[in-house]
Amino acid sequence: MGHSHTRPRVLVAGIIAGLVMLLVGIWLGGHPGDLPSPLRGGLFESRRPEPVTEQALDILTTRYYRPLDRSSLVDVGLSDIVASLDDPYSRYVDPSSYRASMDESEQHTTGIGIEVMSEPQGLRVINVYENSPAAEAGLMDGDLITKVGSTSLANKAEDFGSNLIRGPAGTSVTLTVMRGRVERVVSIDRAKIVVPVAMARMVSYDSLRIGYLRLTGFTEGSGDELRTETQTVLRAGALALILDLRGNGGGLISEAINVASIFIPRGTIMSAVERGRPRRVYDADGDAIAAHIPLVVLVDHGTASSAEIVTAALQDHGRAEIVGTNTYGKGVFQITEPLNNGGALDLTIGQFFTPDGRNLGGGGARQGAGITPNIYAPSDARTPGDEALTIAERTVAAEVH
Repeated sequence: MGHSHTRPRVLVAGIIAGLVMLLVGIWLGGHPGDLPSPLRGGLFESRRPEPVTEQALDILTTRYYRPLDRSSLVDVGLSDIVASLDDPYSRYVDPSSYRASMDESEQHTTGIGIEVMSEPQGLRVINVYENSPAAEAGLMDGDLITKVGSTSLANKAEDFGSNLIRGPAGTSVTLTVMRGRVERVVSIDRAKIVVPVAMARMVSYDSLRIGYLRLTGFTEGSGDELRTETQTVLRAGALALILDLRGNGGGLISEAINVASIFIPRGTIMSAVERGRPRRVYDADGDAIAAHIPLVVLVDHGTASSAEIVTAALQDHGRAEIVGTNTYGKGVFQITEPLNNGGALDLTIGQFFTPDGRNLGGGGARQGAGITPNIYAPSDARTPGDEALTIAERTVAAEVH
């Protein structure tokens, strides 16, 4: 009878003692300096040391003669580490820049709704967005903007003029515009603009209706946008297509597969090799437009990455003639890994290959020769016309039967 009461008490006492030991152990784990030195050495000599980076940051931020910002030191350190890789495509993105890039991915901007190209005399308008303030003010493709306010744009960089034109929604900007030899001054109210990734219009060559498609990036959903625009011009009676990828710096590989699948019904679009992983092959998704519809792709040195993936796949499959100049020559791809501090790493993780097994880079993370066009056709920024587009129109028109 007496033993039956003693056992529970002993058990409870043992549990309480164990909990006390656990709590004391946890406390001492955070305060090993409070132990006598023999015990401290015996019990904690096997503990993992503080990471050297944390140790160095602690010393710098507490002992340096003037105050230092820990997050700024982290930004500088990570930037230098990634820079030491000697990889032009890998970079550390600090938290504020990463937030800004995420905002830009929503494709909203404030301005008047035009795309421009720098020329010695100013900014040449190469595209006016539909229903934009610029369109309502009567700006047209080919117009030359020579002044913003009283500031001349002659011999100025493209960014210089573009930054003057952009501004808060609701404010106005005054432009001096040349159309041929006629000069006019126009005041335009800025607005919040949704920048389209895919655009289309109808052009003609010797009375032949051609669908002109322009894709500016490979962001989420851009493949679906381009497919919609493609179907729109085909329903409107286009007998041939031009896909303009000039200045397209690329983006998501998944969207490159979607875009290529609009024109390629089956087969390989690209393959990718990453360290320690088997080669992955990406095939066309199906549901392509009719194969007999002629297609020309316009490219230049600014055509890179996913834009090169699409161009090379169309070239290797014999689906399109490539017109323009050599593309950028990027043979690797990156992934963005967010970090705990709010920044991110854009890191090269593999190489990609065209359906014929070509790598467009110069080996590893070096720039290569890119894609050589079937028809070499540079555009002269000093002239108002678009010579490469004219050659593309003539080329694709010749393929219509």
